[in-house]
Amino acid sequence: VHGMLNAIGWGILMPIGAILARYLKVFKSVKLFNSVHPAWYDLHRACQIIAFCLGVAGWGIGIKLGSVSRGINFSKHKNIGIALLVMAAVQVSALIRKPNPNHKYRIYWTIYHHSLGYAIIVLSIINIFQGFKITNGHNYWKRTYAGIIIALGAVALLLEIFTWLVVIRRKKFEAANTQEIGANGGHEVNDASTNV
Repeated sequence: VHGMLNAIGWGILMPIGAILARYLKVFKSVKLFNSVHPAWYDLHRACQIIAFCLGVAGWGIGIKLGSVSRGINFSKHKNIGIALLVMAAVQVSALIRKPNPNHKYRIYWTIYHHSLGYAIIVLSIINIFQGFKITNGHNYWKRTYAGIIIALGAVALLLEIFTWLVVIRRKKFEAANTQEIGANGGHEVNDASTNV
């Protein structure tokens, strides 16, 4: 149960939440369920909250397993788990102190949020593979998880390419519209008036 909760929470949902935030932003804002936030934000937040809750439950079970397993010490796995929980708690609490989009410190908050988020994802993947080492011989689950991570990486790569194509196309479209407006003295061209 400890491994499943952590693999699903930290190791699958957390990266999916990051992918949602990174790649759904480029699309025009769609809102879910009359939310005040764009869909990507609500999906990202929901994914990360569920991941955090599963991670906390898995961490608690891990602490219990450690306390009843006298003489067995997996200090590296345990220390990474503690670091993950602390980092994730800081990340969650940072949402309370999130500056407004126009605030002068928002850029620093964004850099911190992204950096800590990616660090949590990398550490969680490392710790999940540490957990597989501890279980000795569960190669099926190790290979399955590796396949999921590779698939998520491939999806992220494809979405990165697609995102850049959308952004480049949008910039070309905006540049063409700006030139057209500038060429007409800031007035729109009316087809009826040009046919006179």
